[in-house]
Amino acid sequence: MENIEAHIKADKDELENPQISAQRRRHIEDELEQLEAYHGRHPEDQHDPTPLELFCDTHPDAAECRIYED
Repeated sequence: MENIEAHIKADKDELENPQISAQRRRHIEDELEQLEAYHGRHPEDQHDPTPLELFCDTHPDAAECRIYED
């Protein structure tokens, strides 16, 4: 995606499709919730965050999110 707003719009558009599977719908709803929360916390940041960025934004102390400096 170009930016987070385009990703949010694409997810909302996909949720309007009544033919998507229940599994896909749950995935998109979860992703949309995370994207909207991320965008709310970082309104100045327009890039489309990766799943790891979304995870680390809500779980900064997780082992996967640690940053080591030399």
